[in-house]
Amino acid sequence: MKAAVLVQAGQPLAIEDLVIDTPGPHEVLIRTAACGLCHSDLHFIDGAYPHAVPAVPGHEAAGIVEAVGSEVRTVKVGDAVVTCLSAFCGHCEFCVTGRMALCLGAETRRSRGAPSRMSRPDGTPVGQMLNLSGFAEQMLVHEHACTAIDPEMPLDRASLIGCAVTTGAGAVFNACKLVPGETVAVVGCGGVGLAAINAAKIAGAGRIIAADPLPEKRELAMKLGATDTVDALSDTATAEIVEMTKGGVDHAIEAVGRPSSAALAVGALRRGGTATVLGMMPLTEKVGLSALDLLAGKKLQGAFMGMNRFPVDMPRLVDFYLRGMLDLDTLIAERIPLERINDGFETMRGGHAARSVVVFAQ
Repeated sequence: MKAAVLVQAGQPLAIEDLVIDTPGPHEVLIRTAACGLCHSDLHFIDGAYPHAVPAVPGHEAAGIVEAVGSEVRTVKVGDAVVTCLSAFCGHCEFCVTGRMALCLGAETRRSRGAPSRMSRPDGTPVGQMLNLSGFAEQMLVHEHACTAIDPEMPLDRASLIGCAVTTGAGAVFNACKLVPGETVAVVGCGGVGLAAINAAKIAGAGRIIAADPLPEKRELAMKLGATDTVDALSDTATAEIVEMTKGGVDHAIEAVGRPSSAALAVGALRRGGTATVLGMMPLTEKVGLSALDLLAGKKLQGAFMGMNRFPVDMPRLVDFYLRGMLDLDTLIAERIPLERINDGFETMRGGHAARSVVVFAQ
């Protein structure tokens, strides 16, 4: 199979022919249909987040099940599926208390010393990134890293649900538990932020304020449900949000991964409001609340992957799309073949478009 391989951090991905293993117990072999380019991938490619190489990135994917190993019970050959990097064991403390996204169950990963799922033709092991490796024509994953969806769902749009939409919408539905009529500010209008805006509209938010420095991103936000926009880099951005909401928002969602954008989210809160940080920040950075923020009852939380329960959440998001409520078409800026993946990441570095999606020949 062809795959995009990270050979060395800071270098473009290399298109290589790799060999993929057959499914073991609880494993699913998927023919990849599409995989979105996520900023998280870029963190690994650029070396901001360390990872052993060579490895195949990509984690926002959808495809068709080609084969299943013994013990697989949740999907079958021919199913359309979406993958998710937050694989779950189903019986640890986090899983049984409904926080599946926090599961660290080792049984969803191959044990130390077991053969790699992927290798070069000469036998050199190639690592699987985030348990998925979606920038490849095939994926071999644990059955608890994918879920079946309605076969009517277009798979290029379904791929976005694997990360950006699950994270952004999940923050609204699962972490914020937004009540209809509450006000929301979203800082950063990339794929995750735009999905959060769309979800806030679905949830019945009274006012949705999109903060981004780029006019074209703010325009996309209005199309997806924002009622107001501000320039996130303006010196008056916080004051503008507080003024237009007469005291601040109930929920502020940070979807960039910078301390300054987290500070904007906290500053935009009303008394008792909650800031939810989704962006991947440099590992040495810290964000927090001042003593005055604490006196005002403000809260700060993370929401890894939208705190999803993806076997339930993803089919619901698919249903939202099929019923015309979730706008995934607007999120896709371009569809590209695997051979143009480095061009797609260059587009991402420019920051002016929403999502690029690699589409594989079927």
